[in-house]
Amino acid sequence: MRFFTLFTLIILLNGCSGMKPIDFKDQKPRLIIENYFTGSVKAWGILQNRSGKVIRQFSADLSGKWDGTQLVLDEKFNWSDGEIQTRQWKINKIDEHNYEGTAGDVVGKAKGYSYGPAFKFEYVLLVPVKGKQIKITFDDWIFKQDDKVAINKAKMTKFGIKIAELTVFFVKD
Repeated sequence: MRFFTLFTLIILLNGCSGMKPIDFKDQKPRLIIENYFTGSVKAWGILQNRSGKVIRQFSADLSGKWDGTQLVLDEKFNWSDGEIQTRQWKINKIDEHNYEGTAGDVVGKAKGYSYGPAFKFEYVLLVPVKGKQIKITFDDWIFKQDDKVAINKAKMTKFGIKIAELTVFFVKD
């Protein structure tokens, strides 16, 4: 019984986020993802385990096309261990602040929220681990710094418990 109570408390505490996209509504510069990610964007990042140890690094090339309602974003990740990973996002703009996205390795639809310089993306990603696909929940935040630079911080969880963190720096060509 004690374990169940502790486990429930951990899940509840992890689910309580003090930061919401609307908190940034009056801040600048405004991040409009379909503008920022149209064209070429370079990225560099690190993946840290739950204790903060850097376990992987990467560089990435992104290329986006906006047709007025949908952003198609092609990503190519070059991991430091030699792995190359690609993903194509299809992100639909619902209204000024809301987006939905899909990708081949995303379970269901990603939900996006845009206010001021912040963009929050929530989704479940199928991640290959030891020959199996496991579902990892991403709480992904991108913050625009200026016309060229944006910073991304993503918390990765399984059963509500943080298992890793991803930090990415984007530079628009």
